[in-house]
Amino acid sequence: MTDEKIIIYQVLPRLFSNCCESCVPNGTYAQNGSGKLNDFTPKVLQEIKKLGANYIWYTGVIEHATKTDYSRYGIRPDNRYVVKGEAGSPYAIKDYYDIDPDLAVDPLNRMHEFEALVARTHEAGLKVILDFVPNHVARQYHSDAAPQGVEDLGAHDDKEKHFSPSNNFYYIPRQAFSPQFYIGEGDDRYFEYPAKATGNDCFGAFPSQNDWYETVKLNYGVDYMGGHRLCFDPIPDTWHKMLDILLFWCGKGIDAFRCDMAHMVPVEFWGWAIPRVKESYPAVLFIAEIYDQSLYRLYIEKGKFDYLYDKVGLYDKLRGVLCHQVSAAQLTYCWQAVDGIGGHMLNFLENHDEQRFASPFFAGDADKAIPALVVATMMSTGPMMIYFGQELGERGDDVEGFSGHDGRTTIFDYWSVPAVRQWYDGGRCSVAKLTPGQKRLRNLYKTILNIGRREKAVGQGSFFDLMYVNGENPRFNPHRHYAFLRKYGNELLVIAVNFDTHPAEVAINLPDHAFDTMKIAAGQYESTELISGEKATKELSPDTPFSTAIPACGAVVWKIELKNFSQRSIEKIKKDKKISK
Repeated sequence: MTDEKIIIYQVLPRLFSNCCESCVPNGTYAQNGSGKLNDFTPKVLQEIKKLGANYIWYTGVIEHATKTDYSRYGIRPDNRYVVKGEAGSPYAIKDYYDIDPDLAVDPLNRMHEFEALVARTHEAGLKVILDFVPNHVARQYHSDAAPQGVEDLGAHDDKEKHFSPSNNFYYIPRQAFSPQFYIGEGDDRYFEYPAKATGNDCFGAFPSQNDWYETVKLNYGVDYMGGHRLCFDPIPDTWHKMLDILLFWCGKGIDAFRCDMAHMVPVEFWGWAIPRVKESYPAVLFIAEIYDQSLYRLYIEKGKFDYLYDKVGLYDKLRGVLCHQVSAAQLTYCWQAVDGIGGHMLNFLENHDEQRFASPFFAGDADKAIPALVVATMMSTGPMMIYFGQELGERGDDVEGFSGHDGRTTIFDYWSVPAVRQWYDGGRCSVAKLTPGQKRLRNLYKTILNIGRREKAVGQGSFFDLMYVNGENPRFNPHRHYAFLRKYGNELLVIAVNFDTHPAEVAINLPDHAFDTMKIAAGQYESTELISGEKATKELSPDTPFSTAIPACGAVVWKIELKNFSQRSIEKIKKDKKISK
């Protein structure tokens, strides 16, 4: 763990610095181009850091299957029928030990360009997160860059067996890969015999277009077709191979791994591998993508993960509130569900899998993000993550190719992201081409994320939910307002958000219990609202509601430097309360 709250900036390098203004749907690399690792200059990295980030997740960096032919650089071509999109999915890894050639100015020098990026990132004061994709690989996986002596996945598999603990893949013996879609004819067709199981636990030879047909499932010693029999003694070969891959990238200076679909890999592997990595690299963090809340504690306690996505908790609830499907009062359940492990939760409003906030498929208006951004950033001590372009209100409106009009920014196609392109401005990182609304939004993101990063009450402090004493408050709407306290030492933050499209004047009840447990001395205090910079005298009392205005689709974060707490002061509050009754 770290003392400073982690703020992650997730970026897809292929798209980030691509300045093509006339991209063609389903366009090739030659038509649409690709961003490069070298485009993350010291200037660019400093601007990302100023936004509030202290970690940057470079998504899609490891070499994956693509329709672009790099055979002149010694890279085997992929069959186009088992590649999604022209660029290919970053999660169909074709060589765990190599860098995607699309991202290199000189593909022959791609690893050196990546190593230079890591060095520049560290010099900028940022830490590097890399994808680790453990559950599946590209259908035509082959490493041409593995260190000497490292054997390829599947090199010694017994393909006559559906399952063997020593195999790296699962097979469908005596059956050719026969998906429910066209895979070519003649010399051009894709041929796989025997068929391998598909990455989304499809253990037959007939995956559909909706399956992860571009990937094959890795075998960690679980016999899925034999009653989920666990064969972990001796340690399966796949475990050793994947540990070697993790250690390889640690040797390149990686600070953290975002582990794709971690819950599709047995928790026993993580509990074995993560401590072994940390023996040599104790500061390296592990972040799990997990979509089953019932597994959260297991993957923290037994799997040894540092952080987990809270997609099915806070993200889904915030989305429900923003889309008028859920009361804001239900946000209380989010922290209750992870009570005791809340500091391990990573929160977000966007990532490469989810629809853009400003998309008509989601909130439809980037300005509505602010209350959700404040809750996601400030509810817990765990990390907060934003997706590149989110801070500019990118709508994900394009029909890029394989990725259609779905409100998402494509991960499969060669493309350029309009809002990011305007800001990137050929590497100048200028606001000159932004609209007034984009400038205002980016400044709000910058302010809120830096509050989250710098305020110890957010990054290290205690939390107190105020909803239970405001459910029947006539000056507080629990369906559209949410309020809580954060405290560290003598610093108290009173945080309230307004999901409504109208400004609100609220009066928030503060209960006796908050004064007791958080050791708050009642009184009047000179206070500062950290988002707007407004200063005012505020009263803290269990008898007098805390009054504040909240902008439409906005939030307030009142910072109060408390007087020294004493038991006598709280007893006086209680005595005065009895007298007043």
